[in-house]
Amino acid sequence: MTTISSKTHILVFPFPAQGHLIPLLDLTHNLANHGLTITILLTPKNVSFVNPLLSIHPSIKTLVFPFPTNSSIPAGVENCKDLPGEFFPIMIRTLGDLYHPLLSWFKSHPSPPVAILSDMFLGWTEFLANELKIPRIVFSPSGAMALSVIYYLWRDMPGKREENDVVLFSGMPNCPKYPWWQISPIYRNYLEKYPDCEFIKDSFRANLVSWGVVVNSFTELESAYLDYLRKEMGHDRVWEVGPLQPQIHDSSSKLIDRGGASSVPVNDLTAWLDKRDDHTVVYVCFGSQTSLTDNQTVEIASGLEKSGVNFIWCIKEHIYDMIPSGFEDRVAGRGLIIKGWAPQILILSHKAVCAFLTHCGWNSVLESLVAGVPMLAWPMGADQFVNANLLVDELKMAVRVCEGAKTVPNAAELARVLKEFKSENRVERERSKKMSKMSLDAIKENGSSVKDFEELLQNLFAVKL
Repeated sequence: MTTISSKTHILVFPFPAQGHLIPLLDLTHNLANHGLTITILLTPKNVSFVNPLLSIHPSIKTLVFPFPTNSSIPAGVENCKDLPGEFFPIMIRTLGDLYHPLLSWFKSHPSPPVAILSDMFLGWTEFLANELKIPRIVFSPSGAMALSVIYYLWRDMPGKREENDVVLFSGMPNCPKYPWWQISPIYRNYLEKYPDCEFIKDSFRANLVSWGVVVNSFTELESAYLDYLRKEMGHDRVWEVGPLQPQIHDSSSKLIDRGGASSVPVNDLTAWLDKRDDHTVVYVCFGSQTSLTDNQTVEIASGLEKSGVNFIWCIKEHIYDMIPSGFEDRVAGRGLIIKGWAPQILILSHKAVCAFLTHCGWNSVLESLVAGVPMLAWPMGADQFVNANLLVDELKMAVRVCEGAKTVPNAAELARVLKEFKSENRVERERSKKMSKMSLDAIKENGSSVKDFEELLQNLFAVKL
């Protein structure tokens, strides 16, 4: 691969939410491996997330700005993992106050970045890039289909509907449709002429005119939607570079902390999995943002207990207290609970795991695809309904078991699905194995994502101030 001149300096600006931050740091790791000079913009309490990356790449510099004051965000909170999901629009608007400090930094820097690579929730950086007369590249932690839906919404602005009224995306491949309640709440809550809402609308629309887009996906998974994005953008600078994740056997990957420490030591977790037969363990995790209700927690626990299957359940620490009394004793020997962060890639890559009960966050989807593990889909919000649509209805690689953040599953039905999904001859398992090979081929030499990454590098190399 090409190594870029170290004089090529770019600014990387991640959005402070785990599902956004982690893949962009993975991409930054790849870029740093090819000689770019990189500055990462962060606020103080997010610096710790990049320390492992800095230990591998001392050449990467950090630009740390104080977190802007907002009366709606509790003091000391600077990451969406510490806030309910409805705070995402507030975080988007708050970070917009970094425009002028960042502009001043650029103008005073002796050798400023020649391009900005920023998260799709930071669309206002397009206006900054225009003022500085440098290109801005959108980073999408979502897949191409989900990004296409987002672009469609903010471009065409379909009007407010009743909860179950259907929005048809008639200009997109396969004409997907969703009831209004499944549309992103950031869009559903838009109110015309409200300054904060108009700021968010302008930011998303700015993404549509960006110089380039980097998508954490790969051609073989979403070719139709990647082509659609190129058509909508009016140029070919749409690069799919995924799946973005450290390889389990990559000697440097162990140094990249992708979210936190597990309550169960890795050696103990591996030993527990090693004792289980192949394809007998269901992994259950709903991501860093989702908080289960009491009733949901009880029904999931009951379903796992009734099913008789082996399982690993990753659960937020504050939700742990909702688990029914005596549950862990009753499932001892076949069930393991992890409180807080879980080493998900390690778990999914183990031969004992047969299925993943997931909220369909895109990082989780890609990690499951790479591992060849079929999914049980329970989308709850954001882009997750679109991801579930792609997996269940288009690719036939998953089974939908529940929908919605407020829906309470039936324990008996959940138990039935879990038991049935262990079958070796399921079509979802075979399709997942095939897609796993395609995903790994995409990131091998001459693979589709490697070629796109090389094109991204060449385009960055060509940028001059």
